[in-house]
Amino acid sequence: MPRQVWLGTRDLLFRSKLARVVAAAGAELTRDETVCDLAVLEIEPAGSTDRIATLVARGTPVLAYGSHVRADLLRAAREAGARAVPNSEVEERLRELLGAADPGPAARG
Repeated sequence: MPRQVWLGTRDLLFRSKLARVVAAAGAELTRDETVCDLAVLEIEPAGSTDRIATLVARGTPVLAYGSHVRADLLRAAREAGARAVPNSEVEERLRELLGAADPGPAARG
């Protein structure tokens, strides 16, 4: 199970949700993407595909997420080596990758 998780997101509310998933799994957030065991990042910002490729080349698993209407970006992230999912699935996939149980709808907030 990954112990150090790096979150690359601009949305502070979404970051907070993902941080809660990480904490619930007993993992820790890191601000240093070069030492993380798992990187989670949004695919909308420019340069995301290159960042994914760099992380994957380092051997770091990447969970990428973005809008379901941006199938082109999701596909590009997959081609770069990430597991890419729509926004609606990222929390569930992160729980799976961290080996955490789903807390149920009330706890997700």
